[in-house]
Amino acid sequence: MQRLGAEVLPLNTVQFSSHAGYTGWRGRVFAAAAIDECVAGLQAVGALVRCDGVLSGYLGTAEVGEAMLGAVAAVRAANPLAAYCCDPVIGDAGRGVYVEADVAAFFRKRALPAATVATPNAFELSFVTGLAVDDVAGARRAIAALQTTGPRVVLATSLTLADTPADALDMIAAEGGDAWRVRTPRLPIAVNGAGDLIAALFFFHWLERRSAADALAAAASSVYGVVAATAAAGARELRLVEAQDELVRPTKRFRAEAI
Repeated sequence: MQRLGAEVLPLNTVQFSSHAGYTGWRGRVFAAAAIDECVAGLQAVGALVRCDGVLSGYLGTAEVGEAMLGAVAAVRAANPLAAYCCDPVIGDAGRGVYVEADVAAFFRKRALPAATVATPNAFELSFVTGLAVDDVAGARRAIAALQTTGPRVVLATSLTLADTPADALDMIAAEGGDAWRVRTPRLPIAVNGAGDLIAALFFFHWLERRSAADALAAAASSVYGVVAATAAAGARELRLVEAQDELVRPTKRFRAEAI
């Protein structure tokens, strides 16, 4: 988001040595009070009135989640037009739920209803709605069900639907009763952080353009470019620095098709 020109006020909810996929990682989840203090400090210096949106991702505890919602409320009090994008980091296909049960419940019952934009992956979309996401119709039903709980814009990622080729991945964005799909080639690599990246890029472009279709196309193109560069480097970590131009000028551009 900073590479694209956004001023970002990051509030870390955890400090880890690396992502938890590494053996021997270390770190800790910050106390909810620390988040509250930082938000109060930003409010005191007049920063929140300039904030157009809040993006949340991984949450270590439900208490930290409540502090995050407090930040959303503070931002909206300072700027009533501010949007909130919730990336409900709960789990993934093959791994299942990998957060504590109260965190998963917090996302479903508290965070998503407060959101303007939601960016679940296929597993998370099915988890929070209780609906199967096996084909386009099922994905649209689940997205519509999620929209009835709060978020008016939904981006569903990592979709492998009945008509998705084995060598591809789908993403669907929906807003205002309409939906669009972007299909990208499936790259021979598994990386951590692609979900965080697509959530940040989609939210940035949606704030800029107020169009889910345009935000989907732009975000998908950049994420594909970064992941392709990572695969070409034979790396495990996203090559964000080396491939930073992909965030601004993607090598390959994908179009969003109405479905």
